Amino acid sequence: MLNCIAVDDEPMALELLEDNISKLPYLKLVATCRDAFEALQVLETNSIDLIFIDIQMPGLTGLAFIKSLAVKPMIILLTAYKQYALDSYDLDVVDYLLKPVALERFIKACNKAKELDEMKKLKQSPVIKPAADYIFQYMDYSQVKIMHSNIIWIEGVGDYIKIHCKNSGKALLIRNTIKTLEQELPAAKFVRIHKSYIVAVDSITAIRKNSVFMHDIELPVGETYREAVDLLTGKVS
Repeated sequence: MLNCIAVDDEPMALELLEDNISKLPYLKLVATCRDAFEALQVLETNSIDLIFIDIQMPGLTGLAFIKSLAVKPMIILLTAYKQYALDSYDLDVVDYLLKPVALERFIKACNKAKELDEMKKLKQSPVIKPAADYIFQYMDYSQVKIMHSNIIWIEGVGDYIKIHCKNSGKALLIRNTIKTLEQELPAAKFVRIHKSYIVAVDSITAIRKNSVFMHDIELPVGETYREAVDLLTGKVS
């Protein structure tokens, strides 16, 4: 929905403009104004996306009004005079309509404003990247990609970690710390059970008071991490 105002000193022209605006469901007419000074007052108290404004008006012309705006909404100019077209393009208006304005031409100008507004909002929208399902770790002079789903458990050994994977009989030896790696892994998929161990939640087959099992692999649960393990079984509220 585009909030708009209509500005024209001619009552009949303003009435026709109001009627045309009412025909387009994506336009919301916030106010009609008989001169540019009324329009300035409306802009002070309302968020306006689009202004329809005549050029030739007493006191302050449409062109002077546009130049006075510090923050400029989209503008569609309406006038009976062709000679202002070049000046209007220098002001980066959406469109320049000659009176009397045919409804088809009016709709075309409004559709252009709608498309510009949609493009602006699309550019301003943050790009949300899907969560990665892998990590890269430095090994053998290369950055090795390791899928989360391939990890069974991780062992900390000083300044190194051993990553035990489903598709490898030999653990991957990585120069990293278990604390650093823990921060890189999604908490929903991995749980720290000991100062030296992180396990993939999907790989756990059984839990005892002091142990976590992954089929024939048994790992101890450290006292500091017991609550995190208990949360997996629903024992902690």
